Amino acid sequence: MTWLIILIVVVVAAYVAVVFNGLVRARQMADEAWSGIDVQLKRRSDLVPNLVEAVKGYAAHERNVLDEVTQLRGAARAVPTNDVAARAQAEGALSAGLGRLIALSESYPDLKASGNFLALQQQLSALENDLQMARRYYNGAVRNFNVMVQSFPSNLIAGSFGFAARPFFELADAGDREVPNVDLAGAR
Repeated sequence: MTWLIILIVVVVAAYVAVVFNGLVRARQMADEAWSGIDVQLKRRSDLVPNLVEAVKGYAAHERNVLDEVTQLRGAARAVPTNDVAARAQAEGALSAGLGRLIALSESYPDLKASGNFLALQQQLSALENDLQMARRYYNGAVRNFNVMVQSFPSNLIAGSFGFAARPFFELADAGDREVPNVDLAGAR
């Protein structure tokens, strides 16, 4: 009878250890995925001053758009990196601002033909694609983690050890979900 109790305790302890390790692994995957988004957002943020400077020389009287993009960049950088919802909102606003900045090029043929501006547009386009992939990866990692945290019986272990569901990286405005329109073909 004693050996049966010992066996049950060992099996339960092994199960708890396996589930706990799975939760830790899923949490680390979500952390690593968020780090990927953060890297892409930083790359985009670093590209903004170059875009603003490239446009400045051609569209000096479009100062309000240039100032807005600069302010949106500052606001996005000011959001704590672990505040996923606020970060998504700030980055969505920056995406919209960048879209308006790129749209200015349609009014300035010399700007559209500028090699520097074209290179920046290409970098922005590639960066937005990388960012979209990082968002998908993060949301997938969060989904897997949240399933473990919320499904029975792993939710018992998750709750006991303080694991909590994480938010997805979602954009509030449907327009923010769109990649800024970068028309490289029309610029030639």
